[in-house]
Amino acid sequence: MTTTAITHARVFDGERVREENTVVLDGPVITAVGGAVPEGAVVFDARGGTLLPGLFDAHTHTSEEALAFALRFGVTTELEMQGALTRARRAHIERNDAVADVRSAGFGITPPGGHPSELFPEGKRPGGDGEPAPERSGGLVMPFATTPEQAAGFIPRLVESGSDYIKFMVDDGTVEGHPGLPCLDQATLNAGVAEARRHGMLTVAHALTLDAARMAVEAGIDGLVHVFMDRPHTDEIIRLIAESGAFVVPCVVLNASMMGITGAALADDERVAARLDDAWLTTLRGSFDRYPQGRLEDVLATVAALHEAGVDLLAGSDASVPVPFLGGVAHGASVHHEMRYLVRAGLTPSDALRAATATPARRFSLEDRGRIAAGLRADLLLVDGDPTTDIHRTLDIRAIWRRGVHFGAK
Repeated sequence: MTTTAITHARVFDGERVREENTVVLDGPVITAVGGAVPEGAVVFDARGGTLLPGLFDAHTHTSEEALAFALRFGVTTELEMQGALTRARRAHIERNDAVADVRSAGFGITPPGGHPSELFPEGKRPGGDGEPAPERSGGLVMPFATTPEQAAGFIPRLVESGSDYIKFMVDDGTVEGHPGLPCLDQATLNAGVAEARRHGMLTVAHALTLDAARMAVEAGIDGLVHVFMDRPHTDEIIRLIAESGAFVVPCVVLNASMMGITGAALADDERVAARLDDAWLTTLRGSFDRYPQGRLEDVLATVAALHEAGVDLLAGSDASVPVPFLGGVAHGASVHHEMRYLVRAGLTPSDALRAATATPARRFSLEDRGRIAAGLRADLLLVDGDPTTDIHRTLDIRAIWRRGVHFGAK
């Protein structure tokens, strides 16, 4: 294995800026922070730059190709919130240092015809006709549930099939422009969450309305992977979330897109344009545009209130596939955009960096990453300048390491 010493760096270790300015890697592992450069080590001079842990995107729907784009932006781990990259399906990805690593919920528990079936064309809606569409599942568990017994019954099947955590869809279609969608009721949600807890599984909920967020919190959910956008927050809902201990992945970039706000300005940034292909740049310039009556200022105020209440916030994008009607977000690039939104909501740049590094690692029990410390994975991002004072510098990428394998800026 090659020993590498990254020297003269400002080191943000996932929590704070360290006094030490040297980090030593031995193959895929960080072996030292600070100390002398080992004899014979390959020296990488990081003078003028800041070394960060590899970033997380804590809400995606992904593929091997998308994971390659993510890595170009220093995102070394994606958390898939609905998709196929469960344990048995990603062994080759875990060994592939040309793409980001991934963990997955598999498919979320939802009623037949419930979210996200409304996003699919007629005839291609899994469960849209009330059936679990096993011929299109490729062996994955498609957990369509309408009763507490059904929801609880799917938990061991999801665990056995390789889901890393369990997702529940709590969505009546209001925000997506499909009001009246079938939605999990409180009893069904409660039963599913309780059974997941008995299996030792982390639980997360898709909830885009305040009432859905309340339902999820009352069920004992571990995390909300959206922030509600249908109305301003109340003191009550902030208190409920904070007292529950749940984390929140706000996905402000997604909420903005739902309101018709595109990612065109981000796509025009040469630091982004150089790392995405035409299909993704076109997608980034689009938007969902399903809830134009929403107010971004309300969403940012909710994020601010959650942060003030001590709720753990995680950076996520909800990036999926490169089609314009799912636009405004892109793998990798939108994590940087999300951190800017978090700062706009009142977090410090260091808070935003924690939301993309140490905090998701801790909340998803990925103890081998998310920080720069001896014994952890050598997943690292080196950027020019100081993003702990100017969050826009995160896109000034000089180098990326995935398990110690070095990539240049591009």
